[in-house]
Amino acid sequence: MEQWLEVSVKVKHEAEEVTAEILREAGARNGVAIEDPVLNETVRKSLPFELCDPLPEQTDLSIVTITAYYPEDEELEVRLRRIEAELTAVEKRVGSFRIGPTLFRKVSETDWSDEWKQYFHVTRVGKHIVVKPSWENYEPNSEDVVLELDPGMAFGTGTHPTTCLVLEAMEKIIRPDSTVFDVGTGSGILAMTAAKLGAKDIKAVDIDGVAVRAARENIARAGLADRIEVKQGDLLHGTEGKADVIVANILADIIILLLPDIPGKLKEGGLFFASGIIENYQKDVTEAAAKVGLRVKEVTCIKDWVGLLMEKVSA
Repeated sequence: MEQWLEVSVKVKHEAEEVTAEILREAGARNGVAIEDPVLNETVRKSLPFELCDPLPEQTDLSIVTITAYYPEDEELEVRLRRIEAELTAVEKRVGSFRIGPTLFRKVSETDWSDEWKQYFHVTRVGKHIVVKPSWENYEPNSEDVVLELDPGMAFGTGTHPTTCLVLEAMEKIIRPDSTVFDVGTGSGILAMTAAKLGAKDIKAVDIDGVAVRAARENIARAGLADRIEVKQGDLLHGTEGKADVIVANILADIIILLLPDIPGKLKEGGLFFASGIIENYQKDVTEAAAKVGLRVKEVTCIKDWVGLLMEKVSA
């Protein structure tokens, strides 16, 4: 049975989102769990508990715990060094925000799966999209676009604000017969959404082999393998031709690296939607986009996260 390392970082509230993104981008499987005592206390005070035991009262509301899981493989040490380096780099810019040392705990795959499932439930995004774990029941209505997922060890459940931003945008910009490129596909959720919304040809790429395997399994289970091709590759490497729509839910720094390749991969009138951008980095991404001939057409926000819809500037 595969072994995993649980990595937990305790931080101040203002560093919650950036810490979660650093852990996610280091290769966290299924994203990260955020234990926010302020949110827990709000839920404890507002929800009825006739059908279950009430949540315990939160005593210390000042510390948020960010937890992620990584396989104990040849890449683990590299991932851990990357996490430490990026957290240290952010602290040099904004000041110290970590509370105590990073905590580590070894867990088995079974233990990890059972712990993680408590964070993933049926979620409605936008007007019609419903993300459903494969182990939960849901009775859809006639207008629902249902995405059934078992993310396995790959990031992407539809519940994180960055994913929600892309899903909401895709409802508006995907047209029947669109060609779509999904950069950093994770669980395959964005590629599957594109297919469910009518796109005919979708190419999904991820640098992580575990994510590629999870995406292929989810796509096959949904009966969408005839329209979605999943490849292992870095950014747009592995895609051929041009797309009507390109979507990417990755860190701002990686989006900036991706931007120079976008104009050449878009059809005339094509659109690029970028998510995973912390509000403080919006200006950096916008300026980098302008330098390669892309104009921000629309900005959407959820909490501290920003999604940017871009188009090519006419010659």
